[in-house]
Amino acid sequence: MDLRVGVAGAGAMGRNHARIYKLLDGVRLEGVYDVDCDRAEAVAAEFGGKAVSSLEALSECCEAVSVTVPTDRHAAIGGQLLRQGTHILVEKPIASSEEEAEKLVQLAATTGKVLQVGHVERFNPVLRHLERRLDRPKFIEAHRLSPFPNRSLDIGVVLDLMIHDLEIILHLVASPLVHIDAIGVPVLTSHEDIANARLRFENGCVANVTASRISPDRMRKIRVFQENCYLSLDYQEQNGKVFWTESGDIQTAEVEVDRSEPLMAQLSAFVDAVRGNGGPAVTGPQAAAALETALRITRIIHDG
Repeated sequence: MDLRVGVAGAGAMGRNHARIYKLLDGVRLEGVYDVDCDRAEAVAAEFGGKAVSSLEALSECCEAVSVTVPTDRHAAIGGQLLRQGTHILVEKPIASSEEEAEKLVQLAATTGKVLQVGHVERFNPVLRHLERRLDRPKFIEAHRLSPFPNRSLDIGVVLDLMIHDLEIILHLVASPLVHIDAIGVPVLTSHEDIANARLRFENGCVANVTASRISPDRMRKIRVFQENCYLSLDYQEQNGKVFWTESGDIQTAEVEVDRSEPLMAQLSAFVDAVRGNGGPAVTGPQAAAALETALRITRIIHDG
């Protein structure tokens, strides 16, 4: 029997989720909800299912729902869906505050429903390659640059873009974070539009992270340095190189990556988790840790 899924929030991200659900085997897009009824009708007409007028109606017709509303509504809408017995995938960041994130995590535990968080870069095939080659990283450098987006202007670039790399770095290092230095500058908005953070971990690893939403060009790259090995990976182009020492010489090789759409892999993993085939790929506690780190960086920037 097909898994009945829905989308709460029919903006650009919600439309993308609906598009992918239509392509997945064994999945049926059943409902689309948005406060803008015309927008919900348009997405449903394009990808299937029906536009519904309330979250209660969405829960009645769907077993699992993507929550793709603005961040400040994640806790309220995600929480209501969980209480109504619906599995949810919440887009990143998990919530607006540490307290809201903790409430969602606790609610998922209480209801026994799946809570997965949409840190889509975890599903980029270049990261899968990095995970296979990882061996106690000592230094990590990440750059995430984009032109001005004209969206998400209620938050700064740390919560908008840098949080992707923060979640990945916390996942890769797997050690307590002991110190943060950060700087950020507002340019086109009242929040920081370009920021840099330096993270030091208990195991000695250091990460340097830069994010900008005022760059003329797009860049999404990560470099990882570990003993006798250096990996340079490009999330955007889904390629990279690995360097290592052998008999005193430096060797290099192209990273072979099976190209795929990360969002499709993310929603497939969510569907598998709902069906009981493993846990969420990015759990509530993992996403909450990334949010806490991003908010710490934001506060350091503002205090500075």
